[in-house]
Amino acid sequence: MGYTCAGAASVGVCYGMSANNLPPPSTVVGMLRDNGFNSVRLYAPDSDALAALAGTGIGVIVGAPNYVLPEMASSASAASAWVRANIAAHPDVSFRYITVGNEVAGSDTQYLVPAMENMHGALAAAGLGDAVKVTTAISQATIAVHVPPSAGEFADESKPFLLPVLQFLERTGAPLLANLYPYFVYTYKAAGDMDVSFMLFTAAGTVVQDGEYGYQNMFDASVDAVHAAVERLGVSGVDVVVSETGWPSAGGEEASVENARTYNQNLVSHVGKGTPRRPWKVETYVFSMFNENLKEAGVEQNWGLFYPSTDRVYPITFGK
Repeated sequence: MGYTCAGAASVGVCYGMSANNLPPPSTVVGMLRDNGFNSVRLYAPDSDALAALAGTGIGVIVGAPNYVLPEMASSASAASAWVRANIAAHPDVSFRYITVGNEVAGSDTQYLVPAMENMHGALAAAGLGDAVKVTTAISQATIAVHVPPSAGEFADESKPFLLPVLQFLERTGAPLLANLYPYFVYTYKAAGDMDVSFMLFTAAGTVVQDGEYGYQNMFDASVDAVHAAVERLGVSGVDVVVSETGWPSAGGEEASVENARTYNQNLVSHVGKGTPRRPWKVETYVFSMFNENLKEAGVEQNWGLFYPSTDRVYPITFGK
């Protein structure tokens, strides 16, 4: 089923399925409940996962995968069939959002808004339009400027497809999902040659002064930069949900168990406070629940909070 992300209090955890040795969804849902998580994101609908989630009260974000977008965009009846099979067929699941695509890029972006419109119409026809919002998740690569946050701007190649997406979200009251990784900002030098402490929430004081606002970590800077980029396109009132973030425990530069624990534990402790410009909870999902053995070797296999055995990779408190 791709991946899932789950939220506890203010922060969540992503449950990747790019592995052949993971426990069944019923066990994973039990782990989510044991750790106090109250929301979960599925990157694609999965009948076993939805059955395990039914009646738990855990809020569900479910994805329509990128490969279904052409059909969803061209056929309102296909969108209606998808909603019937994957949403309406599970009345005991607490759905929150449908995420139409994840990090859609290139020529496939032409399908985004038509697919979102058809999905929105299908939900309304099913009597679910007020309860379930339609959105999409953008890649960090769509963001050209991270610091200073007030100068946040989308990449030129992303603006043409993002503007109608954002206008749809503004009109329907749905949030924008953004996958934000300070780890990659650091390793790709996307914000210059900044110290790793700024990425790990461990800087001793303000690192980036942006007018009246001081920033001590890249997470806050990136979130506020996305808000600034949205507003720079003339759109207001669209919230930002951080749909993926995290730190790898092995396989690359500054990838270690200690840095992964430091980033994720500090993230859990921090997101309830909000950002300098928006001092309220930032809905956030950590990638990922498990180390995934079918992903590319290196960093990609080492984002997990848990081993497939369900043992923790490192100690962390999720706020339960």
